[in-house]
Amino acid sequence: MKKLLPLAFAAAVSLTPAAAIPPPPLPDPAATLRDQALADDLAWSLMEGLTTEIGPRLAGTEAEARARDWAVARLTALGFSNVRVETFDLPVWERGEERGEVIAPFPQPLILAALGNSAATPRGGLEAQVVRFASLADLEAAPDAIVQGRIVFIDHDMSRTQDGSSYGQYGQARFRGPAVASAKGAVGAVIRSIGTDNHRNPHVGGTNWPEGVRAIPAAALTNPDADQLARIFTRGQPVRLRLTLTPRERRGQSGNVVAEVPGSDPSAGVILIGGHLDSWDLATGAFDNAGGVAITTAAAHRIMQAGQPRRTIRLVLFGAEETGVHGGRAYFERHNAGSDVVLVAESDFGPDRVWRAQFNLASANAALADRVAALLAPLGVVRGRQPAGGGADLGPWARAGFAAIDLNPDGTRYFDFHHTPDDTLDKVDPAQLRQSVAAWTAMLAAVANAPETIERPGAR
Repeated sequence: MKKLLPLAFAAAVSLTPAAAIPPPPLPDPAATLRDQALADDLAWSLMEGLTTEIGPRLAGTEAEARARDWAVARLTALGFSNVRVETFDLPVWERGEERGEVIAPFPQPLILAALGNSAATPRGGLEAQVVRFASLADLEAAPDAIVQGRIVFIDHDMSRTQDGSSYGQYGQARFRGPAVASAKGAVGAVIRSIGTDNHRNPHVGGTNWPEGVRAIPAAALTNPDADQLARIFTRGQPVRLRLTLTPRERRGQSGNVVAEVPGSDPSAGVILIGGHLDSWDLATGAFDNAGGVAITTAAAHRIMQAGQPRRTIRLVLFGAEETGVHGGRAYFERHNAGSDVVLVAESDFGPDRVWRAQFNLASANAALADRVAALLAPLGVVRGRQPAGGGADLGPWARAGFAAIDLNPDGTRYFDFHHTPDDTLDKVDPAQLRQSVAAWTAMLAAVANAPETIERPGAR
C-alpha cells in the first residue's frame, strides 16, 4: 500500500487542470534591458572615437567645434531624432608657455601648469619671494603685509574618497585661492594640485576672479613638486621663484549638442540627461568627460532600440563646462521657462562603476524611487540618503525644483587623472564602464516608462 501512495499522488497531479498552476511571472522589461546592457560595447566605441578622433577639446576652440560635428554625426547615425546644435558666445582662455623654477636657495626647475583664467606674467617672467600657507584658511587669516609683493604657495593635501567629497573642500584652494592672494597684494600664486596621485602631472582647472579683484598669474604644481618646494621651505631660508605663463583671452563660440528619443505621450514630459563634451587641453578627457557622454548616449540608445518609451528622453552634450559651466547655464536660461522637463540626471564623474543612487523626487513619487533603487540593487548600487543635486550642467534644474536622480560613480581613483595629462583612454576599465551603462539603462527605463505623473519636489 505504501508503494502505491506516490503513484496515486503523481496521477492526481498529472490530472490537475493546467489553469490551476500559476504561470511564471513575466520578466521586468527594465531589468531585462539592465542585464543586456552588461554586455554593452557602444559606450566604449563612443569613448574611443571621441578621444581618438578629436583628442583634447578645450572650450571655444576649433577642437571643441570638431567635437560637436563628431557628436552630430554619431548621434544621427545611431538613429536619434531632432539632432541639433545650440550655439552661444563665451570668453575663451587658451594656454601658452608655462615654466616655473626655484631661483633661491636651491635653483631647480618645477613642473606646473597655468590654471584656467590665469593672467599672464610680464614678458621675461615674474620673479618674487614666496610665502607658504598650509591651507586656504591660513592664507585668509594672514595679514596683508605678509603677502604683498610675493608669490603665494597654498600647500594643501587632498584626501582620497569614494564619493569625491574632498574636492569641495580642497578645491577651494584652486577656485578662490589665487583671488584671495591677489586681494591681499600678491603678484602670483601657485597651489598644490587638486589631486590624489603622486605623479609629476599637474592638475589644472579654472580659478575665479570676483569683480574688483585683479587677475594674477596662477598655476598648479604637481604633487611631487609641491612636496619638493615644501621641503625647501623647511631649510629656513628665503625662497624665490620665477614663473613664466603666457595665456591669452579672446571671445569665441561654443555650443550644446541636443538629440532626442521621442516619447509616445507628449503630456508625460521629458527626461533630460547628458554630460559635457569639452575637456581640458592637457589630455583627451576620457574620464572627464568622454565617459559621461558615452554612458548617457549608450543608455538612451538602448532604450530607443527596445521600443518607443512613454516619455521623451532628451540628451544634451554640453559645451564649455570646464571653463565655467557656460553650456549648462545657456541651456537652462534658454529652456527652463515653461519647460516640459520632469526629471534631470547627469553623468560627469568618470566611467567607473556606479555605487550609489541619490534621489530628489516629490513625496508622491516615492514608489518610483523605490522601483529604481530595486532595479539598481543587483548591480551593487546602494541607496543614498542625500538629495540628488543634478550635477554641474543640470544642477540649475534641480535647484529650480525639478526632480533629479544622481547615479554616483566610484570616485576612488578619479582624482588621480582629473584635469591631468593622464586622463586617457587606457585608464578606463571596460567592465566598470558596462556596469555604469547598465545602471543608467535601468534608471532610464524606469523613469521614461513610469505610469505615474512625475511631479516637482520644489525649489531648494
